Amino acid sequence: MLKLSASFAALAVLLPLVSAQAAEWGQCGGIGWTGATTCVSGTTCVESNAYYSQCLPGLPTSTSSASGSSSTSTAKLQTVAKAAGKLYFGTATDNSELTDTAYTAILDDNTMFGQITPANSMKWDATEPTQGTFTFSGGDQIASLAKTNGMLLRGHNCVWYNQLPSWVTSGTWTNSTLTAVIQNHCSTIVSHFKGQVYSWDVVNEPFNDDGTWRTDVFFNTIGESYVPIALNAARTADPNAKLYINDYNIEGPGAKATAMLNLVTSLKQQNVPLDGVGFQCHFIVGELPQGLAANWARFTALGLEMAVTELDIRMTLPSTPALLAQQKTDYTTVISACMSVAGCVGVTVWDWTDKYSWVPSTFSGQGAACPWDQNFVRKPAYDGIAGAFQA
Repeated sequence: MLKLSASFAALAVLLPLVSAQAAEWGQCGGIGWTGATTCVSGTTCVESNAYYSQCLPGLPTSTSSASGSSSTSTAKLQTVAKAAGKLYFGTATDNSELTDTAYTAILDDNTMFGQITPANSMKWDATEPTQGTFTFSGGDQIASLAKTNGMLLRGHNCVWYNQLPSWVTSGTWTNSTLTAVIQNHCSTIVSHFKGQVYSWDVVNEPFNDDGTWRTDVFFNTIGESYVPIALNAARTADPNAKLYINDYNIEGPGAKATAMLNLVTSLKQQNVPLDGVGFQCHFIVGELPQGLAANWARFTALGLEMAVTELDIRMTLPSTPALLAQQKTDYTTVISACMSVAGCVGVTVWDWTDKYSWVPSTFSGQGAACPWDQNFVRKPAYDGIAGAFQA
């Protein structure tokens, strides 16, 4: 009995030590952190940034880096983008993510990000859920964040076929009544954020991949004219904001890029206000289109600026060192293309961490598309971005 009692006593002494260790994937350090600073067996406390260290399984950081699974660059992406002559390196974010303090510790670093795009809170369903009744709380939160951090803000978006409230999609419209709805919606949201927004995606994704017009409530009712209607309303509401049309699969030459080029050429000829084209760049590892820079230069030759607005490069999971290496190459290619086009003002990733990427829920079996992984550890892609800006 004495031996048994002694064993319990020894166990009682050890329990506080065990409970004081952070679990696998748990936080184990960072500025202001008051919790456990050691990790359970089989994991290592790895610093992601000054504010956040995490217990990661496997080998120590140095071995992990050698295997090609993490970044080695110490550069800050906004800093190197600005030094390279670009206006910004930015990211999308969403309101629900802003309660994650480890996430915001990186997001708020304006040497890392110089621009923010709200992923959802300025879209039609979020801002005018019922006709004529506007709500801006979500957009205001991100606008305030941008202002506090000294970051540029991109408005996203005025007119898009998706995420529309049912009163828009199911309404019985005529050309004139829907024109008035577009004018009221665009002018109201752009006016609300006047002076806070650098650029607006006024029209988002107007084309199908074959270059035909997307059939939605706007095109079906008004035709191509809905585009200048929206652009004119936005210009009147905020004469100083840059006005963009934004789309995907127009990054390289092809039918859809040609359709966009023809549209913006026509708009310029008609003196419709348009300042830029956004190239979303939702790519797949190893499958980037050829001729990015040459294609983008066709648009800037018209006197427009352009931006990479929604960059991510997804892979089939699980990620491997080979896929991560190719992803690094692909990120390098995109940034290098922007660097070679004087009118490319900046690059925005569609959120910076895999933790909040839209990819896995949209493309089954795919993910790992962002420069940081789900644990906020920088991936080789980060080095690709930094190196291309510094080249």
